[in-house]
Amino acid sequence: MAATEPSETAAAVAAQPSQAQRLAAEVLGTFLLVFGSIGTALFAAGNVGQLGVALAFGLTVFAGAAAWGTISGGHFNPAVTVGLAAAGRFAWRDVPLYVLAQLVGGAVGTSALFLIGLAGPPGWLDAQVAGGFASNGFDGASPGGFGIGAAIAIEIVLTAVFVLVILGATHAMRGSVLAALVIGLTLTLIHLVSIPIDNTSVNPARSIATAIFGGAEPLAQLWVFIVFPLVGGLLGGWLHRGLFERRS
Repeated sequence: MAATEPSETAAAVAAQPSQAQRLAAEVLGTFLLVFGSIGTALFAAGNVGQLGVALAFGLTVFAGAAAWGTISGGHFNPAVTVGLAAAGRFAWRDVPLYVLAQLVGGAVGTSALFLIGLAGPPGWLDAQVAGGFASNGFDGASPGGFGIGAAIAIEIVLTAVFVLVILGATHAMRGSVLAALVIGLTLTLIHLVSIPIDNTSVNPARSIATAIFGGAEPLAQLWVFIVFPLVGGLLGGWLHRGLFERRS
């Protein structure tokens, strides 16, 4: 029996995804999230409304988690990666590469949408860029006219809630077999709440990806949608660790 243990261990290690595979999964998952959800906001919002856009975010996360979650963990969001690290569920040393992969995936997603828009009806792409390219914003850039305080508060609270749900749904012992669906529906709910406030970030990669093509105002306000989702992610991770992972 002892003679077989080294080979069994080697086989288990070989079965684990490589770092390159994990990073590729994060690029693809974030691309899918941004391309599918922002594409819906740009091309179909007039037909499906805010409910349809919110569902698009949830569906893309559900699909990405189902396809690549077992490879990379299915973060697709720097705030989620930071939150998982804060909860002790992910190694801090791997955070920078995961975040870089997510930023690349998001930027490729909006770049693909921009290229498609170049072949759109006359004036369509100019109108989307002038409208912010589905970027996040506050004050005049808020769909409902909400100020910076509302944007900061909603991003912290909803990102923390999102991370708490992810950590609970994916727990090794207490998690749900429907974790991907639960996470997708939670993201849908988050967007239903906050689209009118700041067009919903809870994901710096999504915010950066749209601000690239959104013009001066989204770029000037972008710091809010980088800093405070990360704050919310950290808060969610620390809360989960303190409330549910503490050992007696």
